[in-house]
Amino acid sequence: MIETGTEESRMNLIDTLIVQADQALRTLVPGAVVAAEANPAENRSDSAEFDSLARARSAALMRINHTGEVCAQALYQGQALTARDAGVRTDMQQASQEEFDHLAWCESRLQELQSGPSLLNPLFYGISFGMGALAGAIGDKWSLGFVAETERQVCRHLQEHLEQLPAGDLRSREILQRMLQDEGTHARNAEQAGAAPLPAPVPQAMQWLARVMKATTARL
Repeated sequence: MIETGTEESRMNLIDTLIVQADQALRTLVPGAVVAAEANPAENRSDSAEFDSLARARSAALMRINHTGEVCAQALYQGQALTARDAGVRTDMQQASQEEFDHLAWCESRLQELQSGPSLLNPLFYGISFGMGALAGAIGDKWSLGFVAETERQVCRHLQEHLEQLPAGDLRSREILQRMLQDEGTHARNAEQAGAAPLPAPVPQAMQWLARVMKATTARL
């Protein structure tokens, strides 16, 4: 006879795996995610000077940002999977839902720019999910520290992209400005929740991985 506790644990594991698979598919399959909030660029038009060369430049930048949101989804899902505190787990899941808006906005903008997501998104999703799960398993304060550092680095990248965008790309600019605001809020929330400062090698490794992601997804 199978003990009730064992059966319940097995069902919980199956439910968790189904949820994780659903989240991964929604993140990686184009058109599968729908934003809960209106696109910040909804009422903004690009300027007349936004030509085909500028469009290609914007597409490369927005593809990087889209992959960044794919990584954010994976990080939060991995951390939620292994978080020990129920409150931290709930916060991670809520942040993941908020990041879905960013993902949808970036995907929509890529379509407008006659481009599409990076072919490397599944690879970066897997790497990020593993990093998030490891951070959560080590401890909640370290997991929160990982979130805070991730969001700080994302904010720096967004600021760089806002400077690099073609002057006529007003719609992408609106999206990135809103994303910058939200990511800053996520970083502050993690810090207030008890995030621990990460050892220096960890942020450095994160920066290295981000450089690899940016260099590859801009083209593929």
